[in-house]
Amino acid sequence: MLSETPGLEEYLQPTATIDSDHPEVVAYALKITQGLTTPREKAVALYYAVRDLVMYDMNVEVFTREVFKASACLHAKRTFCIPKAVLLAATARAVGIPARLGFADVTNHLATPKMLEQLGGDYFAFHGYTDLFIEGKWVKATPAFNERLCRFFKIKPLEFDGIQDSVFHEFSQDGKKHMEYLHDHGTFADMPFALMIQTFRKHYPHWFKSGGSMTQDPAWANLLTADGKISN
Repeated sequence: MLSETPGLEEYLQPTATIDSDHPEVVAYALKITQGLTTPREKAVALYYAVRDLVMYDMNVEVFTREVFKASACLHAKRTFCIPKAVLLAATARAVGIPARLGFADVTNHLATPKMLEQLGGDYFAFHGYTDLFIEGKWVKATPAFNERLCRFFKIKPLEFDGIQDSVFHEFSQDGKKHMEYLHDHGTFADMPFALMIQTFRKHYPHWFKSGGSMTQDPAWANLLTADGKISN
């Protein structure tokens, strides 16, 4: 029981981004887990629901804080890995499963030309996943790439059993190298916006030029102090 495992309380609390108390998030989580009894059964059901609910797409038209909220992702027709990880964390918390966010930099050998142009290469910084506390241990789950997208790109959909880490697609269905993890940023009880911006500034400076993706929301400019330290 949670009371017998100190230190998990913060991973059950709603936040402005992981809004696990939002009525629609709660209703969705309860609907998906209806009739299920164990945390592992619920976690697995939520994983597949979130994975295939929203299509993965990096080309978000408006890059603001609102995009990252679980409730916003619930309504989105398409978005990228971080909001989907946030939604999985929120739905898990809504049914009593401790959840946190994890981030890592990866290289994607099967990126589309459009992705490569947008990023300036195959280095995908701050790829998001969800860490779920199930049966006494943390288990990683990555709901980013929906089944339909995987079929299109001939990538085996990433499965999750609630026991083993489900982290990344190492190979495509035809055996080609797909993803490699290069740097682990760690796990967080809430969305670390300042660290994300710091990472994006390092790898994608073109996003911060006039008219770039990160200039659409003035709030991003205030996430770092004058000397570049994190001020989340």
